[in-house]
Amino acid sequence: MAASKNVHVIDDSNFEAEVLKSDVPVLVDFGATWCGPCKALAPIVDKIADDFAGKVKVATLDIDDAPNTTKKYSVKSVPTVIVFKGGEKVATQVGLSNRETLIKLLGV
Repeated sequence: MAASKNVHVIDDSNFEAEVLKSDVPVLVDFGATWCGPCKALAPIVDKIADDFAGKVKVATLDIDDAPNTTKKYSVKSVPTVIVFKGGEKVATQVGLSNRETLIKLLGV
């Protein structure tokens, strides 16, 4: 799904290591290959990953490949973006959003 080399692809097996144990804020894009708005959000997420490389981590998670994580964070609709800091969920945005909204969520 991700086009940028700065976007990490995560699933149930590496979510804890990549997101919860990260020493920088992490923006996780919960999406699906069959989701039209998710495809529209992808270039925005990729650009944020490139623009803030080193300051934040950006990850994409396919809900079909990560059912446990999807359920744990009550993701019922895609796209959903969740920001984690220090292993805690600090912000959520449901639905297609713009770059400015996502940057505000990150607090960078």
